[in-house]
Amino acid sequence: MSTLEIKDLHVTVDTDQGTKEILRGVTLTIESGQTHAIMGPNGSGKSTLAYSIAGHPKYTITSGTVTLDGEDVLAMKVDERARAGLFLAMQYPVEVPGVTVSNFLRTAKTAVTGEAPKLRTWVKDVKEAMGNLRMDPVFAERNVNEGFSGGEKKRHEILQMELLQPKIAILDETDSGLDVDALRVVSEGVNRAKETTGAGVLLITHYTRILRYIKPDFVHVFVDGRIAEEGGSELADRLEAEGYDRFLTTPAEA
Repeated sequence: MSTLEIKDLHVTVDTDQGTKEILRGVTLTIESGQTHAIMGPNGSGKSTLAYSIAGHPKYTITSGTVTLDGEDVLAMKVDERARAGLFLAMQYPVEVPGVTVSNFLRTAKTAVTGEAPKLRTWVKDVKEAMGNLRMDPVFAERNVNEGFSGGEKKRHEILQMELLQPKIAILDETDSGLDVDALRVVSEGVNRAKETTGAGVLLITHYTRILRYIKPDFVHVFVDGRIAEEGGSELADRLEAEGYDRFLTTPAEA
């Protein structure tokens, strides 16, 4: 069992208009085998939470704690967080020219586990995972994300999740840009990885369509850098029907 515990997290970012507070006291606990969905309107701080946990230098933690199995995540470098068992599937995966997918995956696996996987077993595992995600084997020899479509990039992110087997996987709008078929395949990959490893999943999304395939145990509504409401999967259904207006309305000015 692993536990990612976020307590009273406050995060700022520097903008052209000055320093802006994005997260205003987020408290959240994710345990192995659980799926937590974070939903909310644009600009509410959902992606900021993901990148702050991962260690993106753009974001400054001003107060609060993040621990994984009792270890201080915020004291770790980015690569140390990955080795500790954190994984981030990015909303906009970057291209890595000159590095093939096969080399990237094996290098990442070696860095996370501390030893290179046995080649014969590794090749078999990669082929099987790519097949499950409906990825053409030729992608293994293409440069990472270079010329990939949006759906291909997202499949590659979940391929990494399946092969690296993290303790906690953070998926930042993995459903964005996916057609119906790709959404189903990617969701099946997430479910498969979770069932195989028992990983905890933090799923950030605007819409409920991915939650038809990846069933959340908990739903958290983000508004203005805070968790405004929490519940089970029924809360996602309510958001689908009602939207976020009830969280955003403010009293009329006198």
